[in-house]
Amino acid sequence: MFKKILIANRGEIACRVAATARRLGIQTVAVYSDADAQAKHVAACDEAVHIGGSAPKDSYLRWERILQAAQQTGAQAIHPGYGFLSENEDFANACQAAGLVFIGPPASAIRAMGLKAESKQLMEKAGVPLVPGYHGADQDPGLLQREADRMGYPVLIKASAGGGGKGMRLVEHSQDFAAALASCQREAINSFGNDAVLVEKYVLRPRHIEIQVFGDTQGNCVYLFERDCSVQRRHQKVLEEAPAPGMTEALRQKMGNAAVAAAKAVNYVGAGTVEFIVEQPGGYDQPDAMQFYFMEMNTRLQVEHPVTEAITGEDLVEWQLRVAAGQALPKQQSELKIIGHAIEARICAENPDNGFLPATGTLQVYRKPACSSFSISDVRVDDGVREGDAISPFYDSMIAKLIVRGDTRGQALARLDTALAHTQIVGLATNVQFLRHVVKSNAFAQAKLDTALIEREKAALFEQTAVPLPLAAAVAVAHQLQAEQALQGNDPFSRRDGWQSHATVQRGFEWLHGSTTVSAVLTYDRHGALQLQVAEGGNTTQGDLQWRAATENASGGLQVMFADERTSAHVHVAGDARHIFTPRGAVMLELQDPLAHAGEGHSEGGRLTAPMPGKVVSFAVQAGDTVTKGQPLAVMEAMKMEHTIAAPADGVVQELLYAPGDQVTEGAELIRIEATAAA
Repeated sequence: MFKKILIANRGEIACRVAATARRLGIQTVAVYSDADAQAKHVAACDEAVHIGGSAPKDSYLRWERILQAAQQTGAQAIHPGYGFLSENEDFANACQAAGLVFIGPPASAIRAMGLKAESKQLMEKAGVPLVPGYHGADQDPGLLQREADRMGYPVLIKASAGGGGKGMRLVEHSQDFAAALASCQREAINSFGNDAVLVEKYVLRPRHIEIQVFGDTQGNCVYLFERDCSVQRRHQKVLEEAPAPGMTEALRQKMGNAAVAAAKAVNYVGAGTVEFIVEQPGGYDQPDAMQFYFMEMNTRLQVEHPVTEAITGEDLVEWQLRVAAGQALPKQQSELKIIGHAIEARICAENPDNGFLPATGTLQVYRKPACSSFSISDVRVDDGVREGDAISPFYDSMIAKLIVRGDTRGQALARLDTALAHTQIVGLATNVQFLRHVVKSNAFAQAKLDTALIEREKAALFEQTAVPLPLAAAVAVAHQLQAEQALQGNDPFSRRDGWQSHATVQRGFEWLHGSTTVSAVLTYDRHGALQLQVAEGGNTTQGDLQWRAATENASGGLQVMFADERTSAHVHVAGDARHIFTPRGAVMLELQDPLAHAGEGHSEGGRLTAPMPGKVVSFAVQAGDTVTKGQPLAVMEAMKMEHTIAAPADGVVQELLYAPGDQVTEGAELIRIEATAAA
């Protein structure tokens, strides 16, 4: 076994590899960029080497610098994690040339499976079913358009060298193909250095089911069952689970054997995943009718590997290290069994209600449920950040992975919702509440799964407020009273409770929830009882208000009773915002203080500003162009994804204030537009 390894990655996966290495007595070396100088993964390793600037191209993609770091620290092997250099055949070859073990498959396997078109041709020769499509070398846009028209729409354009959900575009109409192709190629060249694409018929009602495979240098290869990754947004996974609901034993064996055959065809060594599109021609209730088609092979460890660990009891990183050290697989196929059910939720810095726009900022509050980290348990949280850390625009938006297991899928679902309810994050937008909506949706709960689930169920998933606003207001008032009570001393003038000996006193509060005003009036009677009246959206709720500190929780929890409802709650204050977390969900109320904001302007005039920090990719207009509301004007890239910015109103472009390639901050003025007067 190795004595020291270098981890050529960052964040959660670097911490994950370091945890297993420590358990095995292996020393670890971290590498870090300027932005990651104080990152969690740096502290998790025994040594750390600075490798360059914040952008990945200046640090984590500089393989020559990484090799130098490995050699100067005496590392014997390099674990690439996932993303970055994990599927770079040149890097794998360079490791070998430098006398270092690449903890991954041979470069030849990466090459064979790395290009989607070539891998599909390989699978076609092996008799593995393929989705109808064009996988040829001729990349003439006209030819690609004709092939798409021949297949019939919808079609999916995919970067041949892509992965991780990037470099993909769904096209539903022929007239949209050319623009989608150009966007896909642009993203592909920026992300992978290769703009070649393939075009496939888009399978309706598809499930995304993948098989975990593992090979060793002795010629052994096994599959560790399947994962269902059908719940996706923007072709990127949101929830993953194992085993796949509705999977028959016959289909599992057939898919597993096909995955092993694919791995053996390229002499695969280490952890890999063979991904399949699974068609449901008989509908959700006829799993026996499911048909599978080869999609791609990921020649690395996957983000969702913990769910496989949960149902098999195996540490897959340990398997990677043992196989890379020349040992045989720890178990053969007959020794592997499925135990229970596991689900993983990806907690990301993003705003689901605004097109999943990535968010940046500081984790002012980051509280997790009772859990393990990087080890199998009923509730597990794997992350690469701590409270107080910043989420930057340079890297992926994932904050943490929350993994639960149960004896049954129903038990796992219940544990997942409870764990999400105990996850409190303040400082930036996250998808935690959105995940709760998905988990509790009828479609997911009943395992009516396909890759369009989020779009299909959008009415129940977006713009939802699980906590009634009157109850949220009552919690906010109780929290204010609790804070005032803590500051109260023996001086009677320190009291803020409004008590008077001969009269009742009223006290007003006003918040905003989105565009909804929430007003509350608190009445103190002479006996000390509290009455609360809350008005929102034309509705009024009133009743007794009672509260007390939750003595069983030292972190500031409250028990609040109002209008015949009772809830436990945690409140975190960030400026004017009150972030309220309850078992039912979370809500944010913004305190309205006219004096504090006097003189502030709210009009943007004819300005179009960046909704996030990132890089300007392109402009679709020039100065002097007439534009209409909703027309695409610019493309920005942040957190490894492209985002189109549209015109907020009709007008004429006056000036472009940046050039393609420029880095901009959130709120930076990009385009100046003179609004067209209404007719």
